[in-house]
Amino acid sequence: MAKEVTTRAENYSQWYNDLALKADLAEQSAVRGCMVIKPYGYAIWEKMQGILDGMFKKTGVKNAYFPLFIPKSFFSREAEHVAGFAKECAVVTHHRLMNDPDGKGVVVDPAAKLEEELIVRPTSETIIWSTYKNWITSWRDLPVLCNQWCNVVRWEMRTRLFLRTAEFLWQEGHTAHATAQEAEAKAHEMVQVYARFAREVMALPVIVGHKSPNERFAGALDTLTIEAMMQDGKALQAGTSHFLGQNFAKSFDVQFTNREGKQEYVWATSWGVSTRLMGALIMAHGDDNGLVLPPALAPIQVVMVPIYKTDEERAAVLERMQEVRRELEARGRSVEVDDRDTVRPGFKFAEWELKGVPVRIAMGPRDLQNGTVEVHRRDTLEKTTVPVEGLDVCVDELLDAIQQNIYDKALQFREANVEKCDSWEEFKTKIQDGKFLLCHWDGTAETEQKIKDETKATIRCIPMDSYVCEEEGVDIYSGQPSHRRVVFGISY
Repeated sequence: MAKEVTTRAENYSQWYNDLALKADLAEQSAVRGCMVIKPYGYAIWEKMQGILDGMFKKTGVKNAYFPLFIPKSFFSREAEHVAGFAKECAVVTHHRLMNDPDGKGVVVDPAAKLEEELIVRPTSETIIWSTYKNWITSWRDLPVLCNQWCNVVRWEMRTRLFLRTAEFLWQEGHTAHATAQEAEAKAHEMVQVYARFAREVMALPVIVGHKSPNERFAGALDTLTIEAMMQDGKALQAGTSHFLGQNFAKSFDVQFTNREGKQEYVWATSWGVSTRLMGALIMAHGDDNGLVLPPALAPIQVVMVPIYKTDEERAAVLERMQEVRRELEARGRSVEVDDRDTVRPGFKFAEWELKGVPVRIAMGPRDLQNGTVEVHRRDTLEKTTVPVEGLDVCVDELLDAIQQNIYDKALQFREANVEKCDSWEEFKTKIQDGKFLLCHWDGTAETEQKIKDETKATIRCIPMDSYVCEEEGVDIYSGQPSHRRVVFGISY
């Protein structure tokens, strides 16, 4: 079949690329390093967006929009921030083209040079905090809880669909608070929103924790993260929430009059997830037949394929299928009836399997006579024959079971590939096998960097949940005293 994919065992990286392309999620664009998200892929992103947006709003957050372009002078005000993003920035220097006097097309008009160069948004802290200065004067104006859905540009040299592209879609929340305690509480609240979304919607088990100083967001005092394990044992940072302290408020002179009438700098957070979650969905759950989508995110939860030989049989089967479709849609399920007569049922089965549709229902003339249908579940590839009467309730329960099973399978895989390690020699071998290793760390950036240089492994997080790591020991590398274990892994 034309849409066959490479197996994971054969070439995991190629398998991933095959799924992204052949399942109609995305494709490379004419612009180097950028991608086209196709309708099926974008439908998944829309579901992510819609669910997350509702979760954000329940915490009091409201959506806004800020400019794509950031004056270069803004970006230079927070030294650590600019250092963290400088190499990835795209810069606009001119605003007009002109006809080439040599007749070779168009060139930049040298007379149209901008007075101040503009950075194409890699993240929005600077432009937002320059705006917040106009919004905040008193404690009565706080908190400010804003989020924006937008695109960002980070000029990556080595790109990969969804995981790392020069332009990608994301949301970024930016909040302003009167006290450090409120800001820290918000940063913790939002990382837990991400964790709940990952676990309950994406069926993705994640570890919540703090980033080490080396791995923090540029300009943050603390970065909280959700870390997931992919099927090759590598780590994927799936979402982050940052406590920014007063760094950006001081850079942009955002002060407020507190209840005692004194001037104070505002406290800040920022937090975000991106279309990288699409990559996580592929790598955490997909199999050698294609995508395996959790029902909560599947654009099509149920696909119905008619089996027939004659026009009369086709009409009768499709009529009954439309009745079933209406019953399922009445329960809030998304249903597609694949009535194409240009391809055979076997092709349809393989195509919908590749696209990860959770439940497939096949119905033919004999099923009409018997009052039954064949139900196929994508996660286990099992088929069963069930009565068409009460099928809506049956499918509802099955979709819930599939959602839970996909999570359980991913969790079992992670637990089988996480272990404590206290030997540096063992560490060097095991970390290359695709594992998360719980190891003692002496807390120094120097040791962390040396481990990264020698093995490519980084501290994925200092866990807040999932594993109890507070214990005395010695650092895996330096042998210095350590008070806790941390999660090491090789990441995407």
